[in-house]
Amino acid sequence: MRRLFPHPGLTLLLVVMWMLVLNELSVGGFLLGLFFGTLVPLFTAPFWPERPPVRYGWPLIAYGLLVIGDIIVANFQVARLILFCRNRDLRSCWLSIPLDLQSAEAFTVLAGTISLTPGTVSADISTDGRHLLVHALDTSDPEAEVARIKARYERRLMEIFR
Repeated sequence: MRRLFPHPGLTLLLVVMWMLVLNELSVGGFLLGLFFGTLVPLFTAPFWPERPPVRYGWPLIAYGLLVIGDIIVANFQVARLILFCRNRDLRSCWLSIPLDLQSAEAFTVLAGTISLTPGTVSADISTDGRHLLVHALDTSDPEAEVARIKARYERRLMEIFR
């Protein structure tokens, strides 16, 4: 089974994305999505010699729900800043987040999560891979924001990418 589906998570993601792009529920569309969802991971498997172990299930679902909730809340916070705050009142800053994550895939998910949340954007990762540079639109306490990102996202990603 592992030989046919070397990356089951990628297969599932590709099938779901195919069905969303297709914007129609049909057996033919699902079978074509399954075909591509199986073929792409088979051809790309040699390029991923050391896959990190990923815990699918509740930790991944909980992380996804947390991120969706944070994106919704941050949208309202940024809208409030845009509508009611003057530029000179913004307290934007650069944050250097020390990383405890080990895999490049986990770094990528963390950077993507931060960039998806309005008001923050991941800008760079240090050459040694131990710090992530993030720009925050409005932060009164940079140390608390770094601690919040580590506790809220990085800790959960360490559970997912064991």
